[in-house]
Amino acid sequence: MRSSDPYLRGVALFEAAKGALVLLAGGGLLALIHWQAQALAEHLVRHLHLNPASRYPRIFLDAAAQATNARLWALAALAAGYAALRFAEAWGLWQRRRWAEWLAALSGGIYLPLELYGLWRHPGWLELALMLLNAAIVGYMARLLATRH
Repeated sequence: MRSSDPYLRGVALFEAAKGALVLLAGGGLLALIHWQAQALAEHLVRHLHLNPASRYPRIFLDAAAQATNARLWALAALAAGYAALRFAEAWGLWQRRRWAEWLAALSGGIYLPLELYGLWRHPGWLELALMLLNAAIVGYMARLLATRH
């Protein structure tokens, strides 16, 4: 394998992007502290012209109704921890560290049964694409681990 494997670098960038996305979501949760999350969620659903009785807007509205400052802080802390793990994994993959390859293979592999179940329950192109991408990453990491000494 070359010293700068473009596929490994691609996986590293993908993991860093996941970390950044979760970090932004955690920051968004912190922005909701001291706001009336329920009122803000209702306004957002109305603004986007979504049916508040349909499945996903209802889940969003119910979650906002349960939001307290303590829960928002806890969720933001979990998001920060998850993002830190993804950033560490991305750095390790970029530097071709074996522990990061193991982490990528194991953390991706954990999600595969859940993604398969989700695809079975709610089939869709996005779900299929994400499951196939994750399976490809896990397979690639397993191949790297098996071939490198």
